[in-house]
Amino acid sequence: MNRSPDWMRVRAPGTPPREIDSSVAHPARIWDYWLGGQDNFAADRETGDQILAAFPDMVANARADRAFLGRAVRYLAGEAGMRQFLDIGTGIPAAGNTHEIAQEVAPGSRVVYVDNDPVVLAHARALLVGDGSVMTDYVDADLRRPEAVLEAAARTLDFDRPVAVLLLGILEFIPDDNQARTIVKRLVDAVPSGSHLAIAHSTTEVNRTAMEEAARLWNDGGSTPLTLRDAAGLERFLAGLDLVEPGVVSCALWRPDPADEEVRPVAQFCAVGRKP
Repeated sequence: MNRSPDWMRVRAPGTPPREIDSSVAHPARIWDYWLGGQDNFAADRETGDQILAAFPDMVANARADRAFLGRAVRYLAGEAGMRQFLDIGTGIPAAGNTHEIAQEVAPGSRVVYVDNDPVVLAHARALLVGDGSVMTDYVDADLRRPEAVLEAAARTLDFDRPVAVLLLGILEFIPDDNQARTIVKRLVDAVPSGSHLAIAHSTTEVNRTAMEEAARLWNDGGSTPLTLRDAAGLERFLAGLDLVEPGVVSCALWRPDPADEEVRPVAQFCAVGRKP
């Protein structure tokens, strides 16, 4: 059953409460702006517009990333048989959240969301109100402290059973490659055989010059520095896992819906891997 809205926000141990600073652009709110949401401030829109001027396809990136979330969760809950999801860096709620898709495919699934943005926290209660067919929780924690993430998520997820770990649009905010790979490895080590890892990441593989300028503008105006990686860098995060077809590709090209027309690559790459 769904947990009580007054209970379910879990703050990871040692995580202090934070206030919303509307004067500084924030990744989750910029992304919300590009997706047509309303939960953003002037600083977010200003930085978002500067980036769009340099790289108008950024909106397509954001939408392709969101669409990949939907297709990946449907695959994981359906063909892959996943019933537990750890969605880290979930961002501001939009249509087609992980628990909603899992609920459609596999009622009884458990979903834990993790984010450290106070705007996301403000929406957590509304996000987690469901019809009882999916157990959901929200963890206020930072990906850079994976032990705290796992400890809090264990209140809802059973780590003796397979878990689908979702890292969509979050690893680019861990600039150090070694640190990022160490974090991913810790998360994968915590889940058993049969678990899956889904990643989406901003890339230099498409429109390199424009994306590098967009990243520069982001870093000049945003609160969290952004690091671009190529397809090989993304594949290294999935070392030791069995890649699900079609492997590391643009989000728009990962198992596109048959009804999709004129599918073209976007500068947001993705992959899903299975732990042997």
